[in-house]
Formats: sequence, C-alpha cells, structure tokens
Amino acid sequence: MPKDHKISRRTFLAAAGGTIVSIGLPGAFIKLPDVEQRALAASIRPDGRPRLPPGQEAVAKLPDMGGTPGSATVSKWSLRVHGEVERPVVLSYEELLNLDQEDVICDIHCVTGWTLLDSKWSGVRLATIIDKVRPRKSGGFIIFEAAGGYTSNVPISEARKENVILAHSFFGEKLPQAHGAPVRVVIPDRYFYKSAKWIEAVKVTVRDEPGFWESQSYSNSADPWKEERFQ
Repeated sequence: MPKDHKISRRTFLAAAGGTIVSIGLPGAFIKLPDVEQRALAASIRPDGRPRLPPGQEAVAKLPDMGGTPGSATVSKWSLRVHGEVERPVVLSYEELLNLDQEDVICDIHCVTGWTLLDSKWSGVRLATIIDKVRPRKSGGFIIFEAAGGYTSNVPISEARKENVILAHSFFGEKLPQAHGAPVRVVIPDRYFYKSAKWIEAVKVTVRDEPGFWESQSYSNSADPWKEERFQ
C-alpha cells in the first residue's frame, strides 16, 4: 500500500483516456480495449450491480502499487489476532496453511481507477480466524495492522463475508513480495486500499479506527459501486 503519495481523483481520471495510464505510483497499468470495456460496463453481477463499478477501467494485470514492504519471510512470519476476543492467538505461516484453505476468484477495484477481473487468490477465510478467536459481543470492527505502520479497517460484518480472505497465493503461486507476501488481506467488494499488504496482525475493536488512507480524507466505507473514494 502506498504511504508517500496522495492521488487526487482528478489526476487519475484525467489520465484514463490513454492506452497506458500513469497513476503517480510505481509502474503503469494497461487498459483492456474499449470494446471489452463497453461489454463489461453492460454486464451485471449476481447481486444486480454492474460488474465494472462507475469510474473504473479494466486492466490486464495487477499493478505494483508500492508501499512499505515487510521484512518477514515465510519461516519467520506470524499473525497476531488480538483485541476484543476471548481467545487471542498468534499463528505461524505453517499453522495458517493447516486451517481450511479456500480459492477465491474475484474482481478487485482500486481507488485510482483500475479493476482487475477474475483474479485468483488462495488462503484462509477471515471468518475462519474470527471464529477461532471468538470475538466478544462488544467487538464490531476489524483493524488490519501491516508492515510500516499501515492500517486499514472494516466492520466485522464485512470481514466475515465468504470472499474475504488472508491470501498467501496469487494465481496458484506464492504471493510476490510486491503484492504483499507472505500474506495479505483481500476484500473484493471494497476499494483495494482496505486490502492491507504484508499483514502482521488483526485486531478486533469496539470502536472504528480509521486506517492510514481513511485518516487522509479517503472514504471510510470505500464502496466502489457508490464511488466512495473520498470523504
């Protein structure tokens, strides 16, 4: 997740007319052809919402969005789950792999305007871990704590959705460091800044705690279909 750049909506939407679009972050992204964009704009998800949210452009690959990488390796990585829970736990990478594993194929949407369709992630449903630690009734929010002091936040109801996972693999291969290795969060139905890379801890809280971008005027709810990009 980027920590040293702030992208205005005007900046990335103004650039979206070209084939290769710079977004002020490492690299660039390549749009799908206009004919495919129009077809996607007309397609509908099972829940009745358009597959391509308003203001988004479908891209061919997952861009490197920068951020502060963690130093943890697979052998040294651990996940602390704490806060308003009855059974706090620290999980190693091996222990994570010993939990029920899921493959999730989903579309992901970045606040800067790109959407990657049919991305495939493998990992553990966050609901599995939430159930393991038994949140107290007072615990209504999940705070993701990641390398470099990065945080993001969602209601616990969002974290329990079936397509929300702690991912260790991307398209059948171990997650690359640029995309959050060893483990990252994937929350498909929120803008991707909610999906913290290089995850180190999950905290259950009574009160919401706006994360890094949410504290800098980005939307706290981050619904792509409502274009909730900024406060």
